[in-house]
Amino acid sequence: MEKWVIGIPVGEPTGIGPEVVRKAIRSGRLAARCAYRMIGSDQGFPPGKPSLSSARAAREWLEEAFLLWKEGAIQAIATGPVHKAGLQAAGFPYPGQTEFFAERTGCAAERAVMGFWHPRLSVSLLSTHCSLRKAIDSICPEKIVLSAELLADFLVRLGRPAPRIAVAGLNPHAGEGGLFGSEERDLFEPAMTLLRKRGRDVSGPLPPDSVFRQAFRGEFAGVVAAYHDQGLIPFKLVAFATGVNVTLGLPLIRTSPDHGTAFPIAGKEAADPRSMIAAIRLAARLVEAGQKQKLAGESR
Repeated sequence: MEKWVIGIPVGEPTGIGPEVVRKAIRSGRLAARCAYRMIGSDQGFPPGKPSLSSARAAREWLEEAFLLWKEGAIQAIATGPVHKAGLQAAGFPYPGQTEFFAERTGCAAERAVMGFWHPRLSVSLLSTHCSLRKAIDSICPEKIVLSAELLADFLVRLGRPAPRIAVAGLNPHAGEGGLFGSEERDLFEPAMTLLRKRGRDVSGPLPPDSVFRQAFRGEFAGVVAAYHDQGLIPFKLVAFATGVNVTLGLPLIRTSPDHGTAFPIAGKEAADPRSMIAAIRLAARLVEAGQKQKLAGESR
C-alpha cells in the first residue's frame, strides 16, 4: 500500500521547532503507515535569535507545505511553532497559521475554527488570536453553532459517535439569568436552540468555571469556549506537553503542537517533543479516517 505523507514545516528555525520535529520523526512513536516529510531546517540560523530572515524562512516553508498539499504530494500538514511577531515584521498579513491556511484554501477566515485535542479534553474556540474586546464583540449565534458542529464532527471522525458537546457561557455563572450580562440570553441560547433542532447533543450555556472539570471527568466529549484564554488555560493545565492544536473547518488537515517557540531553550536539545509527536499522530489518524470515509462512500 502506498504510504500517506505528512508534511511538517518546522516553523521558526531559531526556536525549538526543528528540534522537536527531528525528535518526533526519530521517536519510533509515529504511525508506520505514513511517511514524514520535514520541510525546513535550523541550519544557518543561530538558536534563540529570531530575525527577519528566519521569519521569512518560516513563511516560505508554510507556503511550500501548502503547495505540496495542493499538488497531492502530502495528505496532511503538521506545523511547527512560529514567532508571530517576527512573521508580522516580515510582512505576513495574518494573525497566525490558522488564518493563513484559511485564506490559501479559499475558506473564509470566520469559517476556520481553532480546536485543541487531548484524549481527556477537547476544545473549540469562538475566536482565535485577537484582543479580548474584539473576541467578545465577534460572538454571534452563527459562530457558536459552527464551532459546536465542527467540534462534534471532528470527534466523530476520531471514533466518538454522537458526542455530547458543552458550550461555555461568556460571563461568570453563565450570566446568572441576566444578572451578570445578557450575552447568554441574546447570543448563546438562540444558538443552542438551533443546534438541538439540528439533532446535536448539546448543553449550555454553562458556567465556564465548572464546565471544563465536567468535560475532564467525561460528562462531555468536548467544550466550546467563548474566547481564546477561557479554553486554553484549562486545556494547557491538562495537556501542556501532549495537547494538539487542530484547525477545524478547512479542506485540508492541519495540526500543530500547543506550545510556542521556546527561544530560551532553543539549541540546547532540552525541548520536549511529546506535543509535536501527538500533533503528527493526530494528523495521521485524520488522514486514515478520511480515507476510510472515502472508501465507504465509493462502496455504496
